[in-house]
Amino acid sequence: MNRLILTTLVAITTLGAGCATTSTSPYAEQPDARRDTVRAQSLTQKAAALIEDDPEKADELLREALTADLYHGPAHNNLGVLYLQEGKLYEAANKFERAKKLMPGHPDPRMNLALTLEHAGRMDEALATYGTALEVYPNHLPTMQALARLQVRSGKTDDRTRRFLEEISLRGETAEWREWAQAVTRGM
Repeated sequence: MNRLILTTLVAITTLGAGCATTSTSPYAEQPDARRDTVRAQSLTQKAAALIEDDPEKADELLREALTADLYHGPAHNNLGVLYLQEGKLYEAANKFERAKKLMPGHPDPRMNLALTLEHAGRMDEALATYGTALEVYPNHLPTMQALARLQVRSGKTDDRTRRFLEEISLRGETAEWREWAQAVTRGM
């Protein structure tokens, strides 16, 4: 009787293992041997160049990248950017959460998640999430700009706001950012 149970367990385990490796979904678990990180990176870079001009092609390339390597954080992040542009806030937040886990030391997924929360009207959560982006990458200028803008707009400035504004007025990404920070600082 024990031999029958053991034989049945072996058969079920073998059958289950065989089924697990036949999926073609990009979201199916991938053994390390099947991950093609180089291809995923290449496809993600091509998609990044197309996000603004051809979002449909970018979406297709990002899904291909995830088929090549499900654990490629930048592909999840960029797919989230596409969803955010389309107003698909739930889907965007989901992608940014996944990218955040796959890219623990990178501020972009956190900053993008904060932007998504801001679009959803969840200002306190957005402020906190911008803060986490700065925790993993202090002085990340795009995050500083977004956080300072939201702090000023929502009237929730704190002791960091003036420092952010001073930094933005010196090295803001554009002249508009620098001028905005200078004007706000004068008004404080």
